[in-house]
Order: sequence, then structure tokens, then C-alpha cells
Amino acid sequence: DKVKRLRGKQAILCRNEPDFIRKIISGAKLGINECQNQFRDRKWNCTTASPAIRKILLRDSRETAFVHAITSAAILYEITKGSILCSKSDFDWRGCTENINFGYKKAKEFMNGGFRRRNDIKKLVLLHNYEAGRLAVKNNMRNECKCHGMSGSCSFKTCWRKLPLFRDVGNRLKEKFDGAIKVMAGNDGKGFITEGTTIKPPEKEDIVYSEETADFCSPNPLTGSLGTKGRVCNKSIGTDGCDLLCCGRGYKTIIKAEEVNCRCKF
Repeated sequence: DKVKRLRGKQAILCRNEPDFIRKIISGAKLGINECQNQFRDRKWNCTTASPAIRKILLRDSRETAFVHAITSAAILYEITKGSILCSKSDFDWRGCTENINFGYKKAKEFMNGGFRRRNDIKKLVLLHNYEAGRLAVKNNMRNECKCHGMSGSCSFKTCWRKLPLFRDVGNRLKEKFDGAIKVMAGNDGKGFITEGTTIKPPEKEDIVYSEETADFCSPNPLTGSLGTKGRVCNKSIGTDGCDLLCCGRGYKTIIKAEEVNCRCKF
């Protein structure tokens, strides 16, 4: 397979800051792992099998939008984890905070730095979803405090800002995926508008897409669908239920006997 070469600001960042590329790689892995966790029970399970993933990423579908958002979030997350900012305040904020502003700036600089100057719908959608991913981390930082004082009193507190759990970031973006908004190019050529006059314009944290999702029930080399044949399902009425996951084709029931410790006492 051909390796995509970095260009522009991306190439400069990686050349000038060798440790930076390791955080990018770590973030990409974190994003894909979380994507596979979130979609483990869906028809599309965020497979990384090649060439299926390449075909899927060529389309501006909901699934592609989620991959871009979660990857952007994960790269920001990994960069921020290694960046600590210690406050000199004499009151509440005396802890060492994970420097989200630095992480946000560096992640945006890298993710948005590989584009040529064009404003087609594909670029606009991609940049929007990158930002939605970053905001899913930045806007959900946690406050943590530790009390100090004699005999368990809380005479004063040391507080700091901490990254959210990445599973919570994934859950938030999955909700945005389920409510993703379809858009099309605006008449001015500089932005996009929603398809349908009754749909409110997307906010910065929303996920957007411009192409309909492929049918993931059956294998299709053109769209990258691997189909759902052979997948494990259950009797629920949810997205992991056999009726939905098997696309009405029927399924085989397997009964397993498992040994479990039941904390018996004699």
C-alpha cells in the first residue's frame, strides 16, 4: 500500500517535533479502539480491515464523520495528557492542570494543517467534524479537588482541571452520531446548509455528513461493506439484536454451558 506523505504544516510539525508524531500515532490508535467499542454491536463495526476502511473513508457518510471526530478527539487527548500547567494562584486553583488549551492548539494545528486552499463540501464537512471531536474533549474537562486541613477538615482545597474519561468522550460522540445532520454545499461556496428547511443548523459540537450511509448488510467492495454474515448477535430488540444485525436473513441459535463461581458457602 502507498503511504500518504504529510505536507505543509503537518510535515513541519513532525520534522521539528519528533515526539509529537508518537502522540499522533497513539491518538489514532486510541480513537480507532474507541470507535470499535462504540460500534461493536452495529452493522458497521468500525472495522480497520483494508481495503474496506479506505473505501468507507472516501465517502462523507455518518460513519466517516464519526471516525474523523473520534480520531480528532483522541489526538487532542493524547497531546494534552503529556502537557501539565501548574497555577500560581493563592486560592482554590493551586493544583497542576492538564493543559487543554495547549493540546487543543497543537491538535488543531496538525489536523487542519494538511489542506490545500479549497472550500469544497468535503473539506468543510471534514473540518467541522474535526472540531466537533476536539470540543467533545475540551468542553467536558472535569474539576478535581483535594481537601487539606487538620483532623479531616477542609480548611482549603487544591483543585485542578482534568481530562474526561475517553469512554465518556466516545459516548458523547456516539450520541452526536445518532443525531448527525445531513448537509449540502451553500450557495456562497464558503459553507454548508442543512438538507431540509425544518432542520436547525448544526452547532459546533454536532456531527455532520453529506452522503447517505451504505447498506452494511451485505458485502460490497465498492462501498467497503463487509456484511454481517457470521457476526454474533443476541435476542434483544436493540441494534445488536439478531433481527436487525442479521438483516432479516435468519440466524442460528447456539446454546453454551459456562462454569461460573457463585460464591457458594458451606
